[in-house]
Amino acid sequence: MILLAIDTSGSGCYVAIYDSDADRTLGIGGEEIGRGHAERLMDFTDQALANAGVDLLQIERIAVTIGPGSFTGIRVGVAATRGLSLALGIPSVGITTLAVLASQHLRDHPGAPVFVAMDAKRGEAYCQAFSSDGLPASEAAVLSLDDAKAAAALAGGTVVGSAAPLLSGGEPASLVDGLSIEVVARLGALADPAADRPKPLYLRGPDAKPQAGFAIARA
Repeated sequence: MILLAIDTSGSGCYVAIYDSDADRTLGIGGEEIGRGHAERLMDFTDQALANAGVDLLQIERIAVTIGPGSFTGIRVGVAATRGLSLALGIPSVGITTLAVLASQHLRDHPGAPVFVAMDAKRGEAYCQAFSSDGLPASEAAVLSLDDAKAAAALAGGTVVGSAAPLLSGGEPASLVDGLSIEVVARLGALADPAADRPKPLYLRGPDAKPQAGFAIARA
């Protein structure tokens, strides 16, 4: 199966073309852009396709990161995935950033459970426990640092992610939760299109909210 993977959940915008039968990444496009995912995503998709030597019509499935992460970036990635899936008549799947971080750790350090903790700022962390085979062992949640520390202790295993130093009593790190687009692709190939349809995973509401009291009455 030829799969197209998309990650717009953070400061980067990345696309990969992956052959699941050969377990091989055929081509990658993208870079760290900070903002402007909507304007650059299709260009990076064309770049990945060109690097892979694959035509868009050869794609058989699309996988996209669904969060937690950048509110706007996630919306861009999910909307693009849904549009391409509909236009091409192929299935699409959503992969959480927490699952990607767990899988990245287990790829290099197999055999033990993992507790993923991403820095959500405001004294909170996005958290989820995973078993040693990468399956979720708890629901994804946004927790205070104290509650996240207690949850990590209860889950056992290694704590990974940008909030890991905070849970051990350290200072905020400059660590960024960098995701491997190749891991996104591999998880996408294993996902169930019927159960894992792309839908943003928002564990906390957006920072920007409409102001109350300034509505103009209709004539």
